[in-house]
Amino acid sequence: LGLVENMAVHVCSQCGHQEHIFGAHGGQKMAADYQLDYLGALPLAMAIREQADSGTPTVVAEPDGELAGIYKAVARQVAVAIAQKNKDFSSRFPTIKVSKDT
Repeated sequence: LGLVENMAVHVCSQCGHQEHIFGAHGGQKMAADYQLDYLGALPLAMAIREQADSGTPTVVAEPDGELAGIYKAVARQVAVAIAQKNKDFSSRFPTIKVSKDT
């Protein structure tokens, strides 16, 4: 389907400063190198870990928050990639015959 970059940018839990501690645009470069769609980037944020560890994913914990918006945007890109695959599986289904005698 494509590539999702994890830990693309560190977000400071104290001030919100963003820093590319693993380098910038690595996921985009890798997607281009492997001819994949770049589906988005997820940040390295303490809130994500804390919410997941507590059993409440970010999108549930703060559905209108900035982090949830990032996850939703990536999910939309995944959904679009799936929809574009549009495969016809009808040839795998058995033939159905309807007759008045059955």
